[in-house]
Amino acid sequence: MPGQVGPAVGISAGDELWVARYLMERITEIAGVVLSFDPKPIQGDWNGAGAHTNYSTKSMRSDGGLEGVANRGASVRVGRETEQNRKGYFEDRRPASNMDPYVVSSTIAETTVLWKP
Repeated sequence: MPGQVGPAVGISAGDELWVARYLMERITEIAGVVLSFDPKPIQGDWNGAGAHTNYSTKSMRSDGGLEGVANRGASVRVGRETEQNRKGYFEDRRPASNMDPYVVSSTIAETTVLWKP
């Protein structure tokens, strides 16, 4: 499974993920290993691979920037430390391992920064 990318600012997270995927493809090709970015490449009752995305803005990291309660079963999770400090990041647990990082980044930005009710 792919490792972690980041921290990164803005769209560069997508660029770095694509570079990491490319390197993994080349390395596994040389090693003769099969690589799959599918979330569940093998049948079975297991969680699969996700591309959990941690996200924050400058205001979210400032005092009083965020409120919430930790729940690893939620689609979008606010960590316990973030809740206790009332500032920090949230984790979007919805994207699968084969996600397009540019779509995920832009969707999160649209719904958290650019959204107008």
